Amino acid sequence: MAVEGVINASGDIIAIIGQVGLWVKAAGIFIILWVIFQSIVLWFNWRRIREIYKIKADMKRMESKLDMLLEKK
Repeated sequence: MAVEGVINASGDIIAIIGQVGLWVKAAGIFIILWVIFQSIVLWFNWRRIREIYKIKADMKRMESKLDMLLEKK
């Protein structure tokens, strides 16, 4: 009887640990998917920022050319 109680108790403990393991696994998958998503967003934002800097440089160049034309007149 005592052995049977110990076996049942250990089985319950193993079941609880298994449930916790499933939750940890689900959290890990969620974190990995979140990191992948953030990496993709970072890459797209980096491309956008690079384009903005190009536009900014072009605007400065055009502004300096306009200033030179206005100074000549």
